[in-house]
Formats: sequence, structure tokens, C-alpha cells
Amino acid sequence: MADNMNGVMLLTQEGYDKIVKEHDELVSVRRAEVAERIKEAISYGDISENAEYDAAKNEQAELEERIYELEDMLKRAKIVSDDEVTGDVVNVGLRVDVKDVETGDIETFSIVGATESSPFEGKISNESAIGKGLIGHKTGDVVAIEIPDGMVTYEVLKIEKN
Repeated sequence: MADNMNGVMLLTQEGYDKIVKEHDELVSVRRAEVAERIKEAISYGDISENAEYDAAKNEQAELEERIYELEDMLKRAKIVSDDEVTGDVVNVGLRVDVKDVETGDIETFSIVGATESSPFEGKISNESAIGKGLIGHKTGDVVAIEIPDGMVTYEVLKIEKN
């Protein structure tokens, strides 16, 4: 995970709801399915050489690890409310249109919490280089951001709620 296990984790309401939904699915449905597979594998007899049993136990361990991660995220989550996100400066929960000063290309980014990022959908993490670089800037600001490929300079064109 990108963020440390103790710190606050910023999330939009949508991101928080997705974590809750996944957690509920794993706890109420997947746990029972895996337990049933283990029970079935045990019924085959000798578990010392039982591939189905080993696979089911491994799946159970991975499932429990994911449930633990999700519960940890929910404990540390801070939902960025609409009141905190006014739209006059770039922040989590907002969409920002920027122009690459060098190429003239216009891009749109939605700034989201780390667990919600999906660069191919234009959702970038508040912890990414571009996300960090843009947060706190206003429309009209020109921002130079160091990225793995070098430097990129964006002009903030428009900020709006997602």
C-alpha cells in the first residue's frame, strides 16, 4: 500500500463506500464459501496430501488478510466532505483541468485518495507526484512538477467538484 499503516487515509465518500461494499461481500459471502470449500476438502479424507484443502486454506489466508487491510483502511479513513472542498483550490474530491505548458495538451484529473486512484480513468492519488504538486493551487497558477520522466509544467485552467 502506498500510504503507511498508521496515518490518516483521505477518501471521497464514493471511495469509502466501495471499501465498505467489498468488506461486506468478503465477510458475509466469501468467508462462508471458503469455509464450505475447506469442509468439503476435509470430507475427501487425508488432508496431508489434499491439494483442494491446501488451496482452500491458502485462499482463506489471503481472504482474511484482505479483510484485515480493508478494516484497517476503514479505521484510518477520513472522508473528505463537500464542505471542505470548496472548489477554489485543488484538493481531494475535485476535478481539475490543466494545460501542459510545453505541449499545449489539456488533461483532466480527478484528485482522489490513494486507494481510489486509477490513472487510466484520470483518477490520480493525492499522494502521487502530480496530485501532490497540484493540491493547494488555484485557477491560473502555473505549477512545475517533478515526475519520474523529468519535469512537467501545468497551468491550472479549471477546478470543479467531481
